[in-house]
Amino acid sequence: MDKELFEYTAQRVEELLAAPSSSQETREAAQGWKDAIAAGADEDLATKVLLDILDRHHTTIDELIGFAEGPAKTLLGEEAAAGMLAHALEIKANGAKYCDCPACTASHELLSKHGRPVA
Repeated sequence: MDKELFEYTAQRVEELLAAPSSSQETREAAQGWKDAIAAGADEDLATKVLLDILDRHHTTIDELIGFAEGPAKTLLGEEAAAGMLAHALEIKANGAKYCDCPACTASHELLSKHGRPVA
């Protein structure tokens, strides 16, 4: 992997680790990538493992709406859930197919940069 792509990947991994919206599996995959790199593992193989995990997690806009209408009310509170729902409905009306939270955005950008764009 060239230096520019490696640095891009490392930056997105940090974003995944910092994003409050990252799932536990996403956090573990990002940390696993960092740990593998620190241990001297093959960068391409470590990145493939990370991308394979991220590739399984595409929160669609409809899944985001369902979350905002249901579990988010309990987890985040009524007001936050209502804000999330309004945002999700707005971006869906503008053509969004997927969640645009920081974790999903970093994941999609990382996948795309590595030739695995989300359809």
